[in-house]
Amino acid sequence: MDAALSLDPTALRTLLHELAMEARTHRFEVAPNPCVGAAVLGRGRVVSRGWHRVWGGPHAEIDALNAARDSAQHDGGVPPEEWEAIVVTLEPCSSVGKTGSCTQAVLDSGIRHVVVGAVDPDARHRGHGLELLEEAGAAVYTLPGAAPLESASPHYLRWSSFDRVRRPRPWIIAKWAQTLSGQLSPPEGEGDGRTISGPESLAAVHQLRSRCDAILTGMGTVLADDPQLNVREPGDTSSQPARIVLDSSLRLSPNARIFHAEPAGGPVYVLTQMGPDPVRLRALTDAGATVVPVRGADRQHLELRDVHTWMWEAGFRRVLLEAGPEMLEAHLNAGFVDQIQVVTGNVRGGVGPSLGSFLVPERLRERRDSERGNDAVLEAFWVAPG
Repeated sequence: MDAALSLDPTALRTLLHELAMEARTHRFEVAPNPCVGAAVLGRGRVVSRGWHRVWGGPHAEIDALNAARDSAQHDGGVPPEEWEAIVVTLEPCSSVGKTGSCTQAVLDSGIRHVVVGAVDPDARHRGHGLELLEEAGAAVYTLPGAAPLESASPHYLRWSSFDRVRRPRPWIIAKWAQTLSGQLSPPEGEGDGRTISGPESLAAVHQLRSRCDAILTGMGTVLADDPQLNVREPGDTSSQPARIVLDSSLRLSPNARIFHAEPAGGPVYVLTQMGPDPVRLRALTDAGATVVPVRGADRQHLELRDVHTWMWEAGFRRVLLEAGPEMLEAHLNAGFVDQIQVVTGNVRGGVGPSLGSFLVPERLRERRDSERGNDAVLEAFWVAPG
C-alpha cells in the first residue's frame, strides 16, 4: 500500500466492510444496480461516507463527494485539496447512464488515490473504470475480499451473469397487496371494493413508481380498476414512468383514465397481437397510445418472452409489475420476476386466488419484513425454480 495513504490495509478492509454492510440496507431501492458504499479520506481520517440509495439517484462516490464538500464548509472540515483518497466497495462506473460517470467525478475532485474492494463482475465493464483512473494518473489499489459481492450484492451477480447478459430482459419488481388470508381482492362490501392496503402504503407506491422506468399491467387490471398508473405526491411527480398495457385484442377504451391522468403520466404503450383491428388501432393512437404488435402465445395471451425483449430494446431496465393474479402468476411461473413487494393489509377474508404458494422460503432471497402503518410489508429477491 502506498505510503501516501494514512490508513493501513487492515483499517481499509474494516472500512470497506462497514460501507458494504450499510449499502446492503438499500438493496431493494437500488436493484438491479449493485449496493455500493464509498468514503472520502483526508488528514488520516474518514471525511465523509456515501451510498447508492435509490435507483436513478447519485451513486455512492457522488454521495460521498457531495458530503465531503458540505463538511468542508464547517469548522474542522477538510478542504478538497487535502483529500487523500476515496474508498469504494465496487469499481467506479465508467459509463454514463441515469447518472454521470463516477470515474470522471473522482478525477474531477482532484483525488488521486482510489481504493476498491471489488472489480465489477459485468464483463461489459470489468476493469474499465480502473483503467481510466490509472490512465489519468490516479493510483488504484484493490483489496479483494474486503467487500465481497456474494454478501454485499448477490442480486447484482445474477443481473450481470452470462445467461442474463446473453438473453437480456428488464428487472421486474412484482408488487401486490393481499388480505390477511392471502387474497388479492377484498371481501365484498369492504371499502371501495379494490383497496386493501392503508394510506401509508398507497403513498409509498408512488415513490416506488417514480423509481422505475415503466409500469407493466394487463387488461384485467385496467377493466377492473381503470387505473391512472401515474406518479402522484409524495412521489417525484417529475419522474413519470412509461405505462405498458398488455392487451391482446385491443379492448382498452380511448376514454380510460390512463389517457387522462392528473398529473399526466408517462407515455402509454399498448402491446397487442399481430394484425390488430384497424379501427381500434386508430382510436387508441388518436388517444395518445403507441400500439406495438407482439407475437401471441395463443389467442388470448401475448408471448411474455417477446414482451420482455421489446421492453429491453425500448430501453426499460427497471419495471414495476402492477397487475392482477393471472398476470402475476404467469410472470412468476415463467421466471420473469426478480423482486417482490407484498403488502398485507389489515383486512380479513377476500375473494379470488392467492399467490401464497410462490412465497416459500426457498424462493426468497435477502428477505426484509417491515411495517407500514397497519400493513405488513414483505420484500425479497425472488428466484425461480431451476
